[in-house]
Amino acid sequence: MTSRRFLLQAGAALALEQSLAAAPLKGQIQHSVCKWCYPRISLEDLCIAARKIGLRSIELLGPNDWPTLTKHGLTCAMTTAPDIDGLGGIAKSFNRLEHHDKLVQVYSDWIPKAAAAGITNLICFSGNRAGLDDEKGLEHCVTGLKRLMSLAEKHKVNLVMELLNSKVNHKDYMCDHTAWGVELCRRVGSERMKLLYDIYHMQIMEGDVIATIRQYHPYFAHYHTGGVPGRNEIDDSQELHYPAIVRAIVATGFKGFIAQEFIPKRPDALASLEQGVQICDV
Repeated sequence: MTSRRFLLQAGAALALEQSLAAAPLKGQIQHSVCKWCYPRISLEDLCIAARKIGLRSIELLGPNDWPTLTKHGLTCAMTTAPDIDGLGGIAKSFNRLEHHDKLVQVYSDWIPKAAAAGITNLICFSGNRAGLDDEKGLEHCVTGLKRLMSLAEKHKVNLVMELLNSKVNHKDYMCDHTAWGVELCRRVGSERMKLLYDIYHMQIMEGDVIATIRQYHPYFAHYHTGGVPGRNEIDDSQELHYPAIVRAIVATGFKGFIAQEFIPKRPDALASLEQGVQICDV
């Protein structure tokens, strides 16, 4: 009886999803969304809504969630970071030599898994300064990431370090300026070492968003949105004009994903998500 009920429920959900035609987006960019911004919505329900809105990805998810995305015809445009004994997250990662052996171990496991799932972007972080000089931290990151590049190149998977602000959200984070991240990519010296340019974070740290995109776009594999200030909806309630920013991204020839990573303030979170996608669909 339980199995029959489950099959009926699953069939109904699939029928509902199949009845939802993708929104008529312009196709200049691929749209994604970060799951963590919607904690009250199950992954299954967010997948159904994503298909309706016209998204192609739900991201910052690990291997356990990738099959659910595949079932709904979606991908994970950017994985979450693997964790091993508390290492790999924002605060403790590649800028410390003593973390490298464990990080190389877990990333070496995830890289082929991502490739097998058709996923090409695996996020990574610098770690916090905690008194470490930026140049020394840069050297350490280069040393650790170089150990993974041959595997990343073999599987055609990008390791993508995220640029985050250390002023409001992630105090003391080291990779908090574009120039530092670009220098990291240059020193690692592989086409599989890239940056996640988070527009929200970099507006807070340095501004000059469009000029930065034009100058450094070859190093950017992925983009995140977010309203400034507050990280809420990306409409005219905040200081950034996203249509102009996205037009600048498109003008660089970018063919990857732009992910909505704002925290909806309004009661209808999915309506805010759909609005954000439409704003960025230039």
